[in-house]
Amino acid sequence: MLSASTRGLLANGVSALALLTLAVATEARASGQTAQSDTTVQEVTVTARRRDEALQDVPASMTVLSAQTLERAGVEKAADFVGMTSNVTLVETQNAGNAFIVIRGISQARNSEPSVAVIVDGVQQVNPAQFNQELFDIEQIEVLKGPQGALYGRNAIGGAIVIRTKQPTNEFQGNLKAGIESGPGYKVQGSLSGPVGKSETLKFRLAGSYVDNDGYIRNTYLDQKADPYKDVSLRGVLLWQPTDKFSADLRLSGAKLKTRGFYFNIVNDVNDTSLPVRVNNPGIDNRDMYSASLKLNYDTDAGTLTSVSSYDTLKEIVTGDAFDFLPIQQSLFFKLLGFDLNQSQYVHVDAYSQELRFASPVDRKVRWIAGAYGIATKRYISTGNMVDTGAGVFPVYRTPSTNPLNPQATFLADNQSNLAWAVFGDVTTNLTSKVELDVSLRYDKDRRRQTTLTPTAFLPNVPGFPQGATGDVRRHIWDELQPKVTLRYEPTDAVSLYTGYSRGFRSGGFNQTGVGGVAFSNGIVGVSDLFEAEVATTYEAGIKSTLFEKRLTLNASAYTTKSKNSYFFVFLAANSTQNLGNVPEVRLNGFELDATARPISGLDINLGLGYTDSDIKAFPNAAYIGNQAPLVSRYTLNLTGQYRHPLGGTGLDLLTRVEYRRIGKTWFDVENSTVRKPIDLVDARLGVEGESWSLTAWSQNLTDKRYNAEFSPGGFVFKAKPRRYGVEFTKRF
Repeated sequence: MLSASTRGLLANGVSALALLTLAVATEARASGQTAQSDTTVQEVTVTARRRDEALQDVPASMTVLSAQTLERAGVEKAADFVGMTSNVTLVETQNAGNAFIVIRGISQARNSEPSVAVIVDGVQQVNPAQFNQELFDIEQIEVLKGPQGALYGRNAIGGAIVIRTKQPTNEFQGNLKAGIESGPGYKVQGSLSGPVGKSETLKFRLAGSYVDNDGYIRNTYLDQKADPYKDVSLRGVLLWQPTDKFSADLRLSGAKLKTRGFYFNIVNDVNDTSLPVRVNNPGIDNRDMYSASLKLNYDTDAGTLTSVSSYDTLKEIVTGDAFDFLPIQQSLFFKLLGFDLNQSQYVHVDAYSQELRFASPVDRKVRWIAGAYGIATKRYISTGNMVDTGAGVFPVYRTPSTNPLNPQATFLADNQSNLAWAVFGDVTTNLTSKVELDVSLRYDKDRRRQTTLTPTAFLPNVPGFPQGATGDVRRHIWDELQPKVTLRYEPTDAVSLYTGYSRGFRSGGFNQTGVGGVAFSNGIVGVSDLFEAEVATTYEAGIKSTLFEKRLTLNASAYTTKSKNSYFFVFLAANSTQNLGNVPEVRLNGFELDATARPISGLDINLGLGYTDSDIKAFPNAAYIGNQAPLVSRYTLNLTGQYRHPLGGTGLDLLTRVEYRRIGKTWFDVENSTVRKPIDLVDARLGVEGESWSLTAWSQNLTDKRYNAEFSPGGFVFKAKPRRYGVEFTKRF
């Protein structure tokens, strides 16, 4: 049964929708004419099913953001577009590589596989640490909710995020954006595109971003900002189209980030924001990412053959204070043992992937796609504590520290060699002029091997558990069939109904060697050296409609998901390790309601309401059965108003945009030891637009809401960003 607060939220959402519908209907009647292009909701073309089709024709719950929307909303990071999407949240914590996306209650945790497949220009990201990066020169972002593994493969258990950057152009063009903000800081972004020389078949596009910010969160002990941020990102594209049947798309990108992490506080209540950051080691968080991909397309009368090859590499080193994140003399360890600790974590991932697929022409009664995918990944990870002598914290990479100023106290290191492959197929057919059936099937197999690289002297020694030794190898194979069946019925051109069944899968993996024994000795259940694969089965039904002469689109969906072996996170202070456990069964029930309206020329209104009820159905500790699943927010409410109005006869337009979002109660651990109260956030933008330029003032978290972005078991809380504001200028040429 819905709680009183949830019923109130639903009533408010429905009331807002009713008022929105009434306003649109009234204006439509008042106009007394067929709506023109400037008073209709813009039709959007998407590639959700790996072919071009109208958004309202896709039988799935999804949010789409066009290049124009991204620019006017100021979307430059993952958190920006996630905040515009119902039933989707992002938890940012610890360091740049730890940003956990949650879709419909399917969550993510440190060192886990992601809960969503992220595809950038046809290439799937291979590591969740890649997700939280600068977004620039983007053409479109599509967020699909619910299992999408049949078409998008591994880790699409909660959904898929499809990002397309802007393509090379036939003529020279470019843009430049520069801005200052209240960190203080500044940014410069730009792109240049056109033909290579005088060639009519070879085009290029270069895009880059530079951000330098002092930060927003003060460390009162060191009297400096805890979160400075400097990022340099570059991307280059070469597109060769020698004929109308063949194209080759080569992409290279790189990003270097320097920031800081580990500026936690320790509290009992996630709502407690009273404590300032007081770490005595500012530490570092340096991340380097590079990728290369080659996409080949060849059109034949029978269909299109596509090959996508990619290479990705990522390195991230994070150092800083350790529990309890206080100056040496004030720390718990110093009071108990006479010394304090700091920490270092290092990860290095290399991945090679290859996809081949063949797709039929899109104008056939029966449309199909068949393909195969493979990925080889090597990952090295080390974690450890050092004795904090007050001389600072020094990075530790692949071997324990021998620095007398920072002697090693604990150290674990492992190397993983993983090979995964899949075959998949999709068939869509029109049973009648109004009924469409889509059937997909994918088989994934993931083989994982982990080699212990920890020196034996540092391996945990717990009675009843094998200590292991350097060079020990563990192996495991996970595999799963992922079917998906969707039936779509279109009673009129303006309304379509759909229902479906789907299964999602993400592979299991290994915690660092020996943590099972440490967890047992600390009374923690559900955590071992291995965590199992998660499988989620979803039933869904929905409606999509276009009303009042295309002034309003109204979409709704409801779903129920049974998740087996979802992840939860445990930090073991005894050896400073971050570990995953499994919740044997969770039930997720929810719905989404999304509306877009243009009641008058220049005014756009968007409403999104998402609700998820999570229920732990099985767990080794029976006391946790019936609790809410970790990291799942009960609901999200998004309301955006944007008005674009001509300024007299100047040829300029005034653009005003306000975004409001509310994130409902959020639980962060299986114990449900604390729950974060609902969070209300407001963003605003005010700008002037000319034919080829714009000047915009903006603010994020306008009301300066103070809250914690995450609570981890053990009382770790990580502060969210306070109010930020700035001015930016964009010039297109």
